[in-house]
Amino acid sequence: MGEFSSHTSQELLSIHGRISEELRERGVTRSSNNPTGDLAEYFFCKAFGWKQLPNSNSNIDATDERGARFQIKGRRMTRHNESRQLSAIRDLSGEHFDFIAAVLFLEDYRILRAGIIPYQIVLDRSTFVSRTNSHKFILSDEIWGIPGVRDVTGDLCAVIL
Repeated sequence: MGEFSSHTSQELLSIHGRISEELRERGVTRSSNNPTGDLAEYFFCKAFGWKQLPNSNSNIDATDERGARFQIKGRRMTRHNESRQLSAIRDLSGEHFDFIAAVLFLEDYRILRAGIIPYQIVLDRSTFVSRTNSHKFILSDEIWGIPGVRDVTGDLCAVIL
């Protein structure tokens, strides 16, 4: 029997909503949506001192002090879905970003692995999906072995929430 098994579904949704609002008030998340993307942005910007851009920037989430542009992605893997496919990358050929900063979260949001991946590697290893008019990129273990990819797992794990 789980820790929350005595609660109704409505009670669990209410708890989830209150937790989401508290995380937003603390500045850990920026929206009331699924926290995976917001957490990814929070961890990367906190770890590296990047400037987080307004949500209206569709292809860039942050910039560093040198002006490098980052699209930040997060993927939460669960026992029900262990996929490492990142969310859709729109207009990849437009070269709107210099790097994808990506993190894989475990089911409880602990960090499994994180990396900073140059645009060209993302372009070379992405697949176009006509149904969504976007590219998909899978953050497989082999990515960290590619020259130019920076493993920043330790940097993100050092960020205290």
